[in-house]
Amino acid sequence: MFNFDRFDLRCVRPEEAEEVAAIEKLCFSEAEACTRDRMLARVKKAPELFLVAFDKVNHTIAGSINSLATSETAFRDEFFTDCDLYEKDGKNLMILGLSVRPEYRHQGLASFIMNTYIDWAERDSRDRLILTCHEELVPFYEDLGFTDLGFGNSQWGGVHWHDMVYELHV
Repeated sequence: MFNFDRFDLRCVRPEEAEEVAAIEKLCFSEAEACTRDRMLARVKKAPELFLVAFDKVNHTIAGSINSLATSETAFRDEFFTDCDLYEKDGKNLMILGLSVRPEYRHQGLASFIMNTYIDWAERDSRDRLILTCHEELVPFYEDLGFTDLGFGNSQWGGVHWHDMVYELHV
């Protein structure tokens, strides 16, 4: 288990977009990972919706999470590819990726990032967090308070994904 004091949790900086994209490629298959250009566009469009865990000891980003705000209530694959769907004042956050470098995994960092993100969203008066995940990750997200809605419409990367929702202000 990490001493989480060694991490600075903050919004992404423009110059960190490449590193965030590289970490995502370590965590997802080639068909699923956000491309470099799309990640750069997301960082430019909505940097306030990226949370990075910067390791102050190793001077690197250990993990990150990002989303797009919207008034929509159902996840669709276009959120992965079209950051113009972003609505600054949207009450729902479509989580597009939670990525942790392999050497930082299985030590609680992903949960720490997600719990901090949930707190951020609540303070920002959002209504819900919505994500889509592989079936084997459903218990992880349920442990964090997400509700499994079953298989959704997503076919991203040729895989059938579970829709998960976290209701804020309940």
